[in-house]
Amino acid sequence: MPERIVIDPITRIEGHLRIEASLDENNVINQAYSSGTMVRGIETILKGRDPREAWAFTQRACGVCTTVHSFASIRAVEDALKIRIPKTANLIRNLMIAQQYVHDHVMHFYHLHALDWVDVVASLQADPDATASIQQSISPWHNASPSYFTGVQKKVQAIVDSGQLSIFANAYWGHPAYKLPPEINLLAVAHYLEALDWQKEATKIHTIFGGKNPHPNFVVGGVPMPIDLNSDTALNAERLSIISDSIDSMITFVDQVYIPDLLAIAPYYLEYGGIGEGLGNFLTWGEFPGEDNWDTSKFLVPRAVILDRDLANIQEPDPNDFKLMQEYITHSWYKYGDGDGVGLHPWNGETAFNYTGPKPPYELLEVEQKYSWLKSPRWAEKSMEVGPLARVLAMYASGHAQTKELVDLVLKTLDVPITAVFSTLGRTAARAIETKVFADSLRTYYNDLVAEISAGNTDTFNGEKWEPHTWPANAQGFGYMEAPRGALGHWIVIQGGKIDNYQMVVPTTWNGSPRDHLGQPGAYEASLVGTKLEKPEWPLEILRTIHSFDPCMACAVHMVDASGKSLGEAGIGLNVLLH
Repeated sequence: MPERIVIDPITRIEGHLRIEASLDENNVINQAYSSGTMVRGIETILKGRDPREAWAFTQRACGVCTTVHSFASIRAVEDALKIRIPKTANLIRNLMIAQQYVHDHVMHFYHLHALDWVDVVASLQADPDATASIQQSISPWHNASPSYFTGVQKKVQAIVDSGQLSIFANAYWGHPAYKLPPEINLLAVAHYLEALDWQKEATKIHTIFGGKNPHPNFVVGGVPMPIDLNSDTALNAERLSIISDSIDSMITFVDQVYIPDLLAIAPYYLEYGGIGEGLGNFLTWGEFPGEDNWDTSKFLVPRAVILDRDLANIQEPDPNDFKLMQEYITHSWYKYGDGDGVGLHPWNGETAFNYTGPKPPYELLEVEQKYSWLKSPRWAEKSMEVGPLARVLAMYASGHAQTKELVDLVLKTLDVPITAVFSTLGRTAARAIETKVFADSLRTYYNDLVAEISAGNTDTFNGEKWEPHTWPANAQGFGYMEAPRGALGHWIVIQGGKIDNYQMVVPTTWNGSPRDHLGQPGAYEASLVGTKLEKPEWPLEILRTIHSFDPCMACAVHMVDASGKSLGEAGIGLNVLLH
């Protein structure tokens, strides 16, 4: 077996991910392997519980993706029990979802991904006057004076002089693959710091509608926030005003900081318009429903499958199709009752652990055997990419006007062909494009909500089928959610009023999956093949492509002591619910 380089863990992500890659004599990756080194047990915890409470458990699968798991969970129960929610509740949900996108994508760009392209230490060589001129030329953002950038430079200098790089640690500063001028490095570092503070404005919608953030409150059948303009404890005029101001803040930051920064950085890395795709297959479950939350024809983001880059032949996938939607475990540390070679639809899914690998820490993965805690979900036995690029392609292919305009504008500005979207650069640009679309949608949903309230439509909860005695003896449902990282599906089976089976197929399971029963790699694995490393001992190029997916591995943690002995499993964030 060829010698491999190992990155474990991949930093600046949620959870634990290991990447191994073998190189040819020219330091080009010819094989890559992705291993999720955490084990999730949420499905097992949920069995036998009340389905109306499932959202509170599933949202604790991760400290970042709390909202998305809650929405997928309540939608799964509503689908199983045929519950339709009020129009105002759907608008409130859309506001919460759009806010999640804007907040999450801005945080990802600056705090998880930008440092793959921006050399923080090199910003100390920048001319603050020149940096201010660049800022003034690309947007009307208010922090644009030489004195402001001098102040930022002093903050960075103090961090470097301390000998502890703090938030800028664990990076390859000085790597020859960094190409930005010092002034753009300083510009991006300044906005990195500003984005940390900006978050408090971006989270207000969740705080108001969900009572808190993170881990907002949810309810099957609508939303937990009543509407009463004369009440201090409901959605009133004051809270509507706070929400409106928060939307303005988000739109301004996206328009004047995020998008201009993307367009300022991207021209220095245009070669990544031909690096990092891998599969050419894309899947979305769809998002932002119209008045009927199950009418997929009214979704802003279509429910779509795109195969082999064919944007002229977009298909709508049926998540309930037992033959096309399946998960495989040939190379995963799980076991199925009927053997490792079969695929199971999530309604028939099984979560049984079968760790057969070496005890950590280990030198290399046994890639011919099982090597990951992620399963291998497949659509029509094909590996699929999910996430911002999949969504933007689906909206672009279906003729969404604003998406087409923005994609064409970015392509023209960067002077690259449409094929450049199928890449690491395209994935990063797609995240910014959809952030602009969804930020603008925030204002649309807000105006629609105000109009409904003005018309006297203030119902936010449908309790018609809330009580178990109204439910069928057996029911099954699918809950969709286009999480910021991609297509999220929750499949639930309810028997006798209790959860009989629950399976979550999360975005990173699609993207980060190991090879399947046909030997097909997942999106991470395929995207790295063909990438040349300038310094294999500093594999920055791997981080650039992997971070462009925004991995989120976290769920339940398998704990071992120093000798490798199992200490049990601990559900992150579940201590309050379980004890």
